[in-house]
Amino acid sequence: MTYLKGVSTLEYDVNRCRGCGLCADVCPHGVFVMEQKRARVTNKDLCMECGACMRNCEHGAIKVNAGVGCAAALIRGMMTGEVSCGCGSETEIGKGACC
Repeated sequence: MTYLKGVSTLEYDVNRCRGCGLCADVCPHGVFVMEQKRARVTNKDLCMECGACMRNCEHGAIKVNAGVGCAAALIRGMMTGEVSCGCGSETEIGKGACC
């Protein structure tokens, strides 16, 4: 599921990748796949910026501004009852949320 096209803060440096595969294992949306002993980004726009890949990459190949975007909006929404993902719309959960 693509959230918002062209806004993900995900950065991946293939030269720092050592092929451990943890990014592919922990990504909830399949942004990473392993090919020829290296990670490859399938579609950057699938990233919900949860930060799981970055936190599990021991070699610093992945950077993402975790805590922004839809992942953060959904977590805040579960705590407050309102969703705000920066798309210009705030709404109650379950009533046309922008994510």
